[in-house]
Amino acid sequence: MAPESPQTARSATHQRLHDVDALRGFALLGIFVVNVTFMASAYPGNLVDDPSFSSPVDHIARFLVAVLFSMKFYLLFSFLFGYSFVLQMEASRRAGKAFVPRMLRRILGLFLLGVGHIVVLYGGDVLTTYAVVGLILVAMHRVRDVVALRAAGAIYAFVLLSLIMSALFIDRSAFMPEEAQRLIIAAEQTQLLLGGPADVVSHHLSGLDLLVVQAASLQGPTALAMFLLGMVAARRGLFTTLSERPRLLRQAQVVGFPVGLGGGIVYALLGADSNTVAVAVSVATAPFLTAAYVSTLVQLMHRAAWIREAFAPVGRIALSNYLAQSVVGVLLFTGVGLGLAGRVSPPLLILTACIVFAGSVVASRWWLRRHRYGPAEHLLRWFTNWSRPSSPRATRPLTR
Repeated sequence: MAPESPQTARSATHQRLHDVDALRGFALLGIFVVNVTFMASAYPGNLVDDPSFSSPVDHIARFLVAVLFSMKFYLLFSFLFGYSFVLQMEASRRAGKAFVPRMLRRILGLFLLGVGHIVVLYGGDVLTTYAVVGLILVAMHRVRDVVALRAAGAIYAFVLLSLIMSALFIDRSAFMPEEAQRLIIAAEQTQLLLGGPADVVSHHLSGLDLLVVQAASLQGPTALAMFLLGMVAARRGLFTTLSERPRLLRQAQVVGFPVGLGGGIVYALLGADSNTVAVAVSVATAPFLTAAYVSTLVQLMHRAAWIREAFAPVGRIALSNYLAQSVVGVLLFTGVGLGLAGRVSPPLLILTACIVFAGSVVASRWWLRRHRYGPAEHLLRWFTNWSRPSSPRATRPLTR
């Protein structure tokens, strides 16, 4: 067999990087389908449905979001954060720079962006959680794969066990208002969203305590588990050979779809986030559906290159697109913009998320033809390296 030419090797490397970018872009779509419901109304954040939207179509839309999207794409995004963490290590090594100080500055920059995101744009921020948990990942970046895998399994099992114990022995009604009271609070907070900038900021800050509790008890630990899995996957070059392992991809689908969809249906029927048992079921089964999604998308991308070409630019500047989604949410739903909070039905919110994402596909491709980094990535890289990054056009081609 003839040796692989340098040009062929570079092309294969670019394709593998685009696979990761495309998966990250796909994760952003799923995350926005969930987040837009919280941006558009205060009812989901108070664990109640808006009584203004109670038709069968509205219930079906909520059901589909719970089954197919809730708690699934956050896991994928976290896994890819851990995967990219290893790529950052390799970039530091190639640049001849110490990794830990560089990564700590990057984490600090991410945290500051997250704080600004919470205050100005969206109270459900994940960047601050990633930054705090990222410190643990930095501390563990030299551990052996087996240690990382055991730690990930132990963390995830602890979260699941905590949820089960909470469901069995803790009465949520002791510290959570009755549904009627939550409906009143949700209506008041939705009106707050329709106010001016100060009202919007006040609304974002009012949910800060809940954000901290959720990050400490659920999002943070599950993110760390996925970070560690992603780190091991990158070390072992998962996406280098994944498309060439059809049996593994099929097994992920054969197991992942029944288990993941079944768990998602149970999660939705039990009341989704309003029920601790439902959350425990989702935590246990969501990784299976996430794996099935990944397997399916990888196979599709290698059969139809246009799918990769659509998702990859969005994922390549994921931070900018994540923040842009929140900007769109502010402009659409709050009094700063069109003031549509509480006026958009669940089916239209799903459609809105898809339209906004389609716009981000176009905008990302346009931007990357002219710039090497997204706006937020440029700022974060500047902060990380303590120097202004060069801004040539993208050097990694957007197509195969």
